[in-house]
Amino acid sequence: MRLSKLFTKTLKNAPADEVAKNAQLLIRAGFIYKVMAGVYAYTPLGFGVLENIKAIVREEMNNIGASELIMTSLQKKETWEGTGRWDDEVVDVWFKTALKDGTDVGLAWSHEEAILEMLQQFAKSYKDFPVAVYQFQTKLRNELRAKSGIMRGREFVMKDLYSLHASQEDMDSYYNLVIGAYEKCFERFGIGDSTFMTFASGGAFTKFSHEFQTICDAGEDVLYINDDQTIAVNEEVLDDATQEIGVDKSSLTPVKSAEVGNIFKFGTEKSEKMKITFTDKNGKEQYAYLASYGIGITRVMGVIVEKLSDENGLVWPESIAPARVHLVSIGADEEADKLYQDLRDKDISVLYDDRDARAGEKFADADLIGVPHRVVVSNKSLEKGGLEYKLRTESNSKIITHDELFKILDI
Repeated sequence: MRLSKLFTKTLKNAPADEVAKNAQLLIRAGFIYKVMAGVYAYTPLGFGVLENIKAIVREEMNNIGASELIMTSLQKKETWEGTGRWDDEVVDVWFKTALKDGTDVGLAWSHEEAILEMLQQFAKSYKDFPVAVYQFQTKLRNELRAKSGIMRGREFVMKDLYSLHASQEDMDSYYNLVIGAYEKCFERFGIGDSTFMTFASGGAFTKFSHEFQTICDAGEDVLYINDDQTIAVNEEVLDDATQEIGVDKSSLTPVKSAEVGNIFKFGTEKSEKMKITFTDKNGKEQYAYLASYGIGITRVMGVIVEKLSDENGLVWPESIAPARVHLVSIGADEEADKLYQDLRDKDISVLYDDRDARAGEKFADADLIGVPHRVVVSNKSLEKGGLEYKLRTESNSKIITHDELFKILDI
């Protein structure tokens, strides 16, 4: 991608009404556009990051046998009335509207009931189980607070996975499989060493759930963790949870954290309320077991910005960066053009600053945008024998050859 063709521009200052660090940097670097509080559009650079996060999640979900689909955003009132979750006293984040014929509908904030309603048409026998399906979808939640940038949005992208089982044992087994897949995702995002599975409130879902929380000063939650970081409990359920698992809460230390994932075992609760059954091997009707699992795709992006950015701007892990190489031409466009094409021919994603701008502006923008590898082609670098190279996380650059660059990039 050539920066001269990119419609966004970097900004020296973020909007005065934006208080969240993640949104300030993402707006300044041209990754997002703020529409209103809690609602952001994603520009080509931001879209690239989201797609890379999704690609990692998609690979890990496929590895545990889940199938991708996409459900509707419009939800029938009747679908949710059976479990009581249409009631605003039970779920207080619904956006609700009506069709022109007066039919009440909701804009999806989750999909447990909708998934069950659909799958009951296909999973009628024990032979049809287990079923695991997932989607990437824009969710809509009427949050009271929306001041944390893309870490808490009223409109956000989520990966939600649902699994349906014929037995408790099978549900438990798959639940543990998902935990492993989630841990791999967060590791690949570059935040695995500071992300923990925690004991938490189920909220509108169940009494208790497991959350994946990342230690983060900008987070809205407080975790209590033990010294070896094998136990983590959300503050909101501290007394109940420590009693449940038999831990002395005085042995736990509080830290600020941000939720990046959440998983729930519903068991047969919803299928009983919705009268969804299957026929077991003995020909008897049984209720299906349900579990659901979510990762906030846009929220993960915001948490990574909060944790890994520095005083100069964004710092993207290579696995999710909008490009692997930030190529800068300083008065050597012909040579830079050739390198740009060589890298693209080798399937290396490149952000190419070919603009007619001062060197200092280009370098500052490279730091702000945060692509992992910066390569400068200039008459000065060519005279010294090649390319000026540095990692975004390093202060000093060095001169390398084209072959050395390709070796660094493992091509």
